[in-house]
Amino acid sequence: MNDRKPHYEKESLSLAGTVAMGTGVMIGAGIFALTGQVAELAGGLFPIAFIVAAIISAFSAYSYIKVSNAEPSAGGIAMILKKAYGSRWMTGWAALLMALSMVINESLVARTFGTYTLRLFPEVGGQWIPVLALSLIVVAFLVNIAGNQVIGTVSNVSAVLKIGGLLVFAAIGAAASGITLGTSVIPPDGDPTLGSFVGATALAILAYKGFTTITNSGDEVVEPKKNVGRAIIISLAICLVVYLAVCFAVVSSLTLPELIAARDYSLAESARSVIGGYGTLFTVVIAIIATASGLFASIFAVSRMLALLTEMRLIPHSHFGLPGDIQKHTLLYTVVIAAILAALFDLSRIASMGVIFYLVMDITVHWGILRHVHEEVNASRLVLCIAIVLDAIALVAFIVVKGSIDPLIIVISLVSILVIAAFEKLYLQRIRD
Repeated sequence: MNDRKPHYEKESLSLAGTVAMGTGVMIGAGIFALTGQVAELAGGLFPIAFIVAAIISAFSAYSYIKVSNAEPSAGGIAMILKKAYGSRWMTGWAALLMALSMVINESLVARTFGTYTLRLFPEVGGQWIPVLALSLIVVAFLVNIAGNQVIGTVSNVSAVLKIGGLLVFAAIGAAASGITLGTSVIPPDGDPTLGSFVGATALAILAYKGFTTITNSGDEVVEPKKNVGRAIIISLAICLVVYLAVCFAVVSSLTLPELIAARDYSLAESARSVIGGYGTLFTVVIAIIATASGLFASIFAVSRMLALLTEMRLIPHSHFGLPGDIQKHTLLYTVVIAAILAALFDLSRIASMGVIFYLVMDITVHWGILRHVHEEVNASRLVLCIAIVLDAIALVAFIVVKGSIDPLIIVISLVSILVIAAFEKLYLQRIRD
């Protein structure tokens, strides 16, 4: 029997496994790749930017928790959108933005893996970064083929290793520096403007957006109506503590110019400046564990979301003569797109695309719940409005600030969003006709 439908293993992820998966995606590249980029915009205020980003993410998480508690489902964000907008192009458009923002994050994670790995081989040129990134994506594909239990085990073990490793890194950095700050937070180095700080905050939101991976796991979580919300809150809290500890270690060991100069591998540079080559080795090992596990968890979630969109007839699907069910096909499509992005764009541009795609999608989710289902899911209209305003301010500030630095990636991102919208309208109209 050739069953092409996706198969979801209900209640196959424990609360601990779900938290590990969420933190795995968040810590996968969030702190390793984004610390220097956030500092470039926010100056010495970059630790504060991570705090503000956590607050904005907490407001965003409210919508996902409320709908997941009411109706948990594999591919949860797509179901949230369908509940809010019905089977309209808005549902498919926003769901695709979410899926693509996750794929963009996967390419960011893969590039971060390559960047940190090469710190062990300084004589090797940067052209090897895409090669290493593509190699990790292939490994992630093979791990995901193995199924939920393998992913859960990998996530649990790696979560302990990388969180513990980062906290050790923070403690060593702070102790070795004598608690003196290389980068001043108050008054801040770099004289950041309000606009650049808000833009940096938007970038820091990427370090927390992995909580949506938990939403997408839906009824694959044990007791989902209770544990999906718990897992999101616990994951956000863990990541905030880890990020602040790491930020303190970085400001203790690097000046702002040094941090910006090493923005793609700032943690490795911070460790090197404190304890030399052993510090670099230790940080790179933690980065490899974090990025690899983050990629495994992200691909796990986005492939299932795309499979659900196919089942909902919101996106087209072709088997292309491939064996297996739709889940395996969307898994393959996910890694192919991530590989292309990892090969074509650097870390800064990948992160910029991820910010814009995610915030546009997030605003769409909040607006849909506010307009159509807030009473049904018992969501506060005030909290939803605050979430929309915070996202909108961050998005506009980021577009303005980043547009003055790299207008091309802003144009590419906005045009891509419009193309996806047009594609969804035409596709759904063709189905109706």
